[in-house]
Amino acid sequence: MTHAETAPFRFFSLRVDRTRRLGPSLVRVTFTGEDLKDFAAGGRDQSLSLFLPHPGQEAPVLPPLDGRDMYAILGAWRAMPHGERAVMRSYTAREQRTGPDELDIDFALHEDGGPACRWAGSAGPGDRVVVLGPAVADNTAVRFRPPEDADAVVIWADETALPAASAILEWLPAGTRARVFLEVPHSGDRTVLPTAADAEVTWLVREEGAPSAVDAVRGAELPGESPYVWIAGESGSVKALRRHFVRERGLDRRRVTFVGYWRKGLSEDALREVPDETREDAARDDTARDEASRDEVARGEASRHGA
Repeated sequence: MTHAETAPFRFFSLRVDRTRRLGPSLVRVTFTGEDLKDFAAGGRDQSLSLFLPHPGQEAPVLPPLDGRDMYAILGAWRAMPHGERAVMRSYTAREQRTGPDELDIDFALHEDGGPACRWAGSAGPGDRVVVLGPAVADNTAVRFRPPEDADAVVIWADETALPAASAILEWLPAGTRARVFLEVPHSGDRTVLPTAADAEVTWLVREEGAPSAVDAVRGAELPGESPYVWIAGESGSVKALRRHFVRERGLDRRRVTFVGYWRKGLSEDALREVPDETREDAARDDTARDEASRDEVARGEASRHGA
């Protein structure tokens, strides 16, 4: 990288300005800080890494952030004692504003939540954090990228991916046909979703006995002839939904973006240590599709040669 180029990601030192409950399962934390002048969210499902202090620490403990590249800092952070180094979790940049510079991050709250959930539930003005996030808007941490020929969008998200789904709906061009399924724990988690898209939204509320993700989607008619699908949330549901769209509906796997944000029974730290079954499932689909293509070619060759 030349001196004239901007690194796509960097560290930002921020502090809490205010918090607001959005419903039983979500709290919005608004951050501010001088560093935000260089933050450049790409919208949609823009992800970032949030570094938080342990209880009793005034600020997240990280190696020095000046004069070193991102990978060197992350390597030094991983080498620090687990109980001392900052807690790192992945989140969506829900909204960035200027004048004044502010960044919203929405946190899903659970009774048995981990350190980030507990931190968000008690966060107050002045609390300090560090974010590893985008310094350029066109960056690889934005996954929602419909192909140019997509004539509709299908979205499924649970409460952990609701901030990303909400930001995507705000981003969609006017008139875009969209079929949206949002799974949340409580009736009070329903919220108004501003969008210029032609969106049909179905709320799947677990306390009301909503059907499973796959059952809800399987019974629905999808818009368009060439839709683009974005699925994010609990990895088991994401895996099942991807199988449904690719294997049952016959969608091209390249038109399905899928992200497992969490897995039942595992912390994010533990999740990073286990194989990505969602990715492995995609690889198996790719292999099966390739084998089917080879068989079809072989049959064609045999036919042409009179076998």
